[in-house]
Amino acid sequence: MTINIPRLLISLAALGAPALLPAQIALVDERPANPDNEPAPVFPVPTERQMLWNETEFYGFFHFGMNTFTGLEWGGGDTDPSVFTPSSVPDPRQWLEAIKAAGMKGGIAVVKHHDGFCLWPTATTDYNVSRAGNDAGKATNIPRDFGQAARDLGMKYGFYISPWDRNNIHYGDSSYVSEVFVKQCEEMIEYGPDQFEMWFDGANGGDGYYGGTGGVRQIDASIYYNMPNLRHRIHSMMPDCVMWGLGGEARWIGNEAGWAGETCWSYGNGTQGNENAWLWRGGESDAKATAGGWFWKNDDDMRSLDRLWKMYLETVGRNSTLILNIPPNQTGKLPDTYVARLKEFGNLLQQRLGTDLALSARATASDTRTAGAARTYDASNLIDGDKDTYWAPSDSGIQSVITLEWDKSQNIHYVALQEYNRKGQRIKDFTIETSTDGVNFTRMASEIPTTTVGYKRIIPLNGSTDEYGDGFDCRAVRITINDAKACPLLHTVSVF
Repeated sequence: MTINIPRLLISLAALGAPALLPAQIALVDERPANPDNEPAPVFPVPTERQMLWNETEFYGFFHFGMNTFTGLEWGGGDTDPSVFTPSSVPDPRQWLEAIKAAGMKGGIAVVKHHDGFCLWPTATTDYNVSRAGNDAGKATNIPRDFGQAARDLGMKYGFYISPWDRNNIHYGDSSYVSEVFVKQCEEMIEYGPDQFEMWFDGANGGDGYYGGTGGVRQIDASIYYNMPNLRHRIHSMMPDCVMWGLGGEARWIGNEAGWAGETCWSYGNGTQGNENAWLWRGGESDAKATAGGWFWKNDDDMRSLDRLWKMYLETVGRNSTLILNIPPNQTGKLPDTYVARLKEFGNLLQQRLGTDLALSARATASDTRTAGAARTYDASNLIDGDKDTYWAPSDSGIQSVITLEWDKSQNIHYVALQEYNRKGQRIKDFTIETSTDGVNFTRMASEIPTTTVGYKRIIPLNGSTDEYGDGFDCRAVRITINDAKACPLLHTVSVF
């Protein structure tokens, strides 16, 4: 038998009886177990740092260093440091201003590639800018200047530090990890503890200079770099920093061509992920904005606007982030032609995805979850511009229908969906239809596998990521969830 404590004490007081000792009373927690009636999570779920990382969506990559002056992609670590001779002190602010104009939210700068040459005056090796061949080279400090410029511009930032070092004589033994690599990471943190991503390229060793000893040194990356310990140390100092690659918090999308799978889970590996994997690892697509290599070449040019747009739709629009490489040249700046193309792309992005027609629509749903004490789940949450509110059906409402309607016909090209990933990725199959009269509906983009959604899915209604087309005039859009791992949760539906 359970006892209501306040009622019992009142009764005892009225009778003049002594109060019972707490140990004699069976305490009952009468608070509702789920006062907001929130859906149960579907595991795996992302950490807060992984959520913040995913929200960056589109950001720049800057490969600059010794290879900019040698024409190589992977330097061997044997190039004399005096070869590094930028004609002026590199200008990371110019890099970041250019990508901000393109609609990017942040950037990652290479500060050490596989050749081991460090673009800051590190205490861990003399193979660094302090031995550059001119004054501008010696004055270079990319992590200092890049981090400061990003903070000034209100942008996210991070650094690429190659774990593999083809110059260092200690690479392959334990002293390299503890005395060189980890300390280099800690030096990066000193230049800014608010980084959103630390980029560790997958590198298991190979041939190199290795302090003049040469030869081939192979390691087991999963053991050698002691990533669990490094991850703990970095997170203790930078709690919002995702460790890419060797860190295991985000995954390579599986190609460098700028596309993710049309089915793309936020766990597993490769272009599609794996619905049954148990660890959250959102996909990141690293791709080149130029037609050549990762480092600047004199004959490289930026890709066309159509090609860049296709890459954006096939990465950001398919539940992946896009980190787009734009290499500075030997002046330490982005070429004017690159800057111009980035500005053009930003204008195109604003033109095509800058006005959300859903904000002026009426949103309804076939099933809506009962509201809780401090949270509602109405379809109106889909168009309120708030990523922290979401629509949800009842637990049994896996198959649900959302409808957006306008009083006047709208010309639309894209429909974008965003799941409330804090409770897991759920949707497995959906369809999109449009109507000119609000009564008769026609399925759109039927040739596209409309399976997963995840953080963001952008569906071109004409079925093409190549052609923008003339759009479709309609008064209603209907989204039908056909299958999900549990009741589907969407925080935003957008129409462009």
